[in-house]
Amino acid sequence: MEHRHIYRQGTSTDQPTLLLLHGTGGNEQDLLPLGEIISPTSNLLGVRGNVLENGMPRFFRRLSEGVFDVEDLIQRTKDLKAFIDDAAAQYGFDRNRVVAVGYSNGANIAANLLFHYKDAVQGAVLHHPMVPLRDKELPDLTGVPVFIAAGQRDTLCPPQETEDLSALLSEAGADVKVHWEHGGHQLSRTEVTAAAAWFKEKFI
Repeated sequence: MEHRHIYRQGTSTDQPTLLLLHGTGGNEQDLLPLGEIISPTSNLLGVRGNVLENGMPRFFRRLSEGVFDVEDLIQRTKDLKAFIDDAAAQYGFDRNRVVAVGYSNGANIAANLLFHYKDAVQGAVLHHPMVPLRDKELPDLTGVPVFIAAGQRDTLCPPQETEDLSALLSEAGADVKVHWEHGGHQLSRTEVTAAAAWFKEKFI
């Protein structure tokens, strides 16, 4: 399925392409500045979610706050994976070197890519994600680097969600780093700086 998106060619062919996935109400341009901080020389692929909730773009439907429409989540995760395949062919970037960078709703669908597919992304930067699915057997994620940023006072994504997600990914073999902020659900400069340092350690 096609997604509205923006592709910005990077200056280095050695770096992974960053798949940028916005939060509820965002668009394909929202995380471009974030991507530039995390990896200044990477290709940037900003994607807009195909679901509208009260006019606000999202990547999948939810039944209520914190309650996901599981069937829709699974289908739209499949669609997003197919979109990445198509975009790699269209723009000529290395399909095996894509790192997802998501915030909130975008982080949730990025996490669900990891939950369903061994090779959909090479790694992920997840800002304030929730556990996308419970009781799901994860693929073998041995060595896949995952950075999770979370807020200790996040009411939308309580700390237990972060602990659970980290545990599930780690049990599947992923190399998980959790960065805690003192605040809530907002995206902070310090967590982005921490993500950039982590990315440099893992991919550069």
